[in-house]
Amino acid sequence: MDQFEYREEYVRNSRGVQLFTCRWLPCSSSPKALVFLCHGYGMECSGFMKECGIRLARARYAVFGVDYEGHGRSGGSRCYIKKFNNIVKDCNEYFKSVSGEYKDKRRFLYGESMGGAVALLLHKKETSFYNGAVLVAPMCKISEKLKPHPVVVNILTGFEELIPKWKIVPTKDVIDAAFKDPVKREEVRNNKLIYQDKPRLKTALEMLRTSMSLEESLNKVTLPFLVLHGDADIVTDPEISKALYTQAGSKDKTMKLYAGMWHSLTAGEPDKNVDIVFADIIAWLDMHAEYDASKLVQPMHESTIMNSVEKLGSPTFVAKQSRKRQSHLSYLCGFKEPGTLHSAM
Repeated sequence: MDQFEYREEYVRNSRGVQLFTCRWLPCSSSPKALVFLCHGYGMECSGFMKECGIRLARARYAVFGVDYEGHGRSGGSRCYIKKFNNIVKDCNEYFKSVSGEYKDKRRFLYGESMGGAVALLLHKKETSFYNGAVLVAPMCKISEKLKPHPVVVNILTGFEELIPKWKIVPTKDVIDAAFKDPVKREEVRNNKLIYQDKPRLKTALEMLRTSMSLEESLNKVTLPFLVLHGDADIVTDPEISKALYTQAGSKDKTMKLYAGMWHSLTAGEPDKNVDIVFADIIAWLDMHAEYDASKLVQPMHESTIMNSVEKLGSPTFVAKQSRKRQSHLSYLCGFKEPGTLHSAM
């Protein structure tokens, strides 16, 4: 089995916040393409990204992840999203800086749940930069069954500048509903880097606004994409992915709906189901990763490399590793019923 190289590094973003980054690189040959991972709310790279990073690196992809501000090992108030655009800006700067190291390789986004929203906003920000996206239960609209009551939104909005960081948003424990495999479910509960407290007020509202904004512009999604969802997902409605597939303006789009699977397709299902999901992801990437200079969306030039990401020394950890499962949890903001704001995975 092919080995891979794993590296960790800290960088400083344009706002001066230290961000944790990591990468998985194939050792035996040049990567087929680059894959940029966008994790879910409350998650982190080295754990949440691990299974995906290892599998894709073994399939000969160079995989890169960054902990959002306030998430995982990055600096900032724990799981506080002051502006959703800050997350998008940080990812954009880091992913473009990394792309400068591989100017002849195609570039793909990979986003799970809230990370799906990040990926779609990166595409919106850089419409000619990425060659495609893999989206797993993406946060790109609010399910009709979970639409918030305007009165609730207005009340909470009135307090967001007064108590933006208060953990006052009611939420239910959704881990039981997202992870089918009980062993993997416990691994998530025991991961201290995963945020499992109540969402902060401004964070929840930023996620809500982002979802509603994306819902209004799904027809502007034009890049090739693969969207995946479990049809037994009771955390994020499969209708969300169906809406993306139906309304997106992309000419090249594929949807996979998995019978009987829950929310966490890549880390919460039994191993045989996880294998099926990753086989579909890798097959789609392989179909779209073959290099052709005429097909590269936007060739890399020195002028396109972002200079606002400051590297903080050498990688802190480099190793060749074998596969070891790491469960993860991602969140989607929605409303359970009028008067109740909650964060789902």
